[in-house]
Amino acid sequence: MKHVIIGTAGHIDHGKSALTRALVGDREGSRGIDRLKEEQKRGITIELGFAECILPNGQSASIVDVPGHEKLIKHMLMGAGGMDLVLLVVAADEGFMPQTKEHLEILGLLGLKHGIVVLTKTDLVEPEWLDVVKEDLAEHLKGSFLENAPVMPVSSTTGEGIEALRNRITEMVDRLEDHTADKPFRLPVDRVFTVRGFGTVVTGTAVDGELSQGESVMIYPQEKLCKVREMQHHEVKQEHVSPGMRVALNLGSIDKKELMRGCTVAAPGSMQLTNRIAVRLQMTRDAAFSLKNASRVHFYQGTQELIGKLRLLDANVLGPGESGYALIMFTEMLTARNLDKFIIRFFSPMVTVGGGQILDMQSRRLRRADDEVMTRLNRLAGTPEERIGQLVLDAGTGILPEQELVTESGLAAGTVRKALRQLCDRGEICPMADGYVSAAGLDEAWTKIEEALRAFHRDEPLSEGMNLGELREKVFPAGSRGADVILDAFVQQGKLRRSGGAAALAEFSSAFSGEQRLAHDRLESIYLQAGLDPLGSQEAAEAFGGDGKQFRQLTQRMLQDGTLISLDPTTLVHKDAYRSALQTLGELFREKGEVVLGDYRTRLGISRKSALLYLDSFDMRRITRKMGDKRVVLKLPEL
Repeated sequence: MKHVIIGTAGHIDHGKSALTRALVGDREGSRGIDRLKEEQKRGITIELGFAECILPNGQSASIVDVPGHEKLIKHMLMGAGGMDLVLLVVAADEGFMPQTKEHLEILGLLGLKHGIVVLTKTDLVEPEWLDVVKEDLAEHLKGSFLENAPVMPVSSTTGEGIEALRNRITEMVDRLEDHTADKPFRLPVDRVFTVRGFGTVVTGTAVDGELSQGESVMIYPQEKLCKVREMQHHEVKQEHVSPGMRVALNLGSIDKKELMRGCTVAAPGSMQLTNRIAVRLQMTRDAAFSLKNASRVHFYQGTQELIGKLRLLDANVLGPGESGYALIMFTEMLTARNLDKFIIRFFSPMVTVGGGQILDMQSRRLRRADDEVMTRLNRLAGTPEERIGQLVLDAGTGILPEQELVTESGLAAGTVRKALRQLCDRGEICPMADGYVSAAGLDEAWTKIEEALRAFHRDEPLSEGMNLGELREKVFPAGSRGADVILDAFVQQGKLRRSGGAAALAEFSSAFSGEQRLAHDRLESIYLQAGLDPLGSQEAAEAFGGDGKQFRQLTQRMLQDGTLISLDPTTLVHKDAYRSALQTLGELFREKGEVVLGDYRTRLGISRKSALLYLDSFDMRRITRKMGDKRVVLKLPEL
């Protein structure tokens, strides 16, 4: 079933609550609308009021009555965030008023596209006056999302026009697209209370994703895990909730005092916390004040209200109707997702001056009036393909998994997959293992690899290649994922050669010259003559004599091709000696079921210190395991 939130908006005392009661009908009466005693006494809406409205076709909708008083605008903002269809209420006896205008601007900035203009209290005016009000309305609505919206005259007192309005609402609801559930669950909290025997309950509008009873959710910004004990939609228990539903959640393992309006209940790990965001900012057409660089503002997103400081990036001042990019910095943590809409109000006096969309929840500090910064922000604010392409480009030589792109982009999973296919078809990004890397990132990686290896081959002509760990450090940022996948891709392309733990350019050859072969054989004979006795690097270098650089290069080459084996960083043996030591280890273990240092030393005929070097090396390679003063063989490598 389609779930829809219908909201009222407009100036105080223009009949929003009366209209809501008329639409809801006798089955609900006034229960759930004027729910506070103070509201009933004063006749104005102070908090958000929600009720179920059954439309003529049987469709169930949630209708929200929001406050109209200027001092209660933040409560209106909470209700406006989840609306699918708005009823802009204008009293026929007063016409378009300041709060009507502010509500209209807020709804437009939040991206609302569908609505009906409802002229209330028509029983109090003459037909001629009603025509004048309609003309005035048309002027005020020009250029707004309600410019071509139907205008429906009604009287909540006499009931005139109410049925026609209900039918028009039904027609528009039928044409609304279903909410996508292709995002993780999210519910901004607008009320917190306790119910005896049940515990903590929160209410709000499910704006994203789906949730089932018994699932775990995370409370933000506390980042605390809770289990959903029970869920209700208009006081009816639900096993499953979806976007567009008004929901009450009974949460386990959390106390009421740990929660407040402004918290968010969401799928674990699906929200981002930050105190600095990059945004696209749009000023209202008739903003009473301009915003200067470093201005302080009141920032509203979902049910959150924070104080922020602006850093304008492409202007010194933003005036009425103007737009631009900005950083907003907070003293508290904001819980949101990229592409969320927001509203800002002037710091003092508190009037709405604009709103916008979050482009980067994890923005670094950005330079002002910088072409590179502007290009990046333009792409982040552009089409899904541009946004996804920029996020992959931002990762440089790293690989971004698809699920991370969904989380980082703020787009639905299906939209991300479509954008990825188009970007791959255009050659802008490349699929790699379980993620994606930009073509520019691959080019950058290869340039760095080629540069690093050419320098290495020049300095180490006898080496089979650079150690892979060293190459990763030179080419890929710390913590970068997918380095080996990218290296393997270059191997498959024939650009790179990998051998063991080393990499070399495909065209590189480390073949020995005649002179180098003689030096290699001379050094090998030194280790062969040492037999089972390990040689320290210094001792071997003295025996070799001559060029120290050549000794180091030959030693490194012989380690890479397996001619020499390292027992510790400075002690080496010939592979034949190492094989003999391993063979003796196996024989001794088969005879006695254990290996003791003294027995091993005697069997090899070497010093205790040398025998211990072998055994420690075997431990490190997980060939043996030390148990007290004995060792057992785990697995002998093939000799």
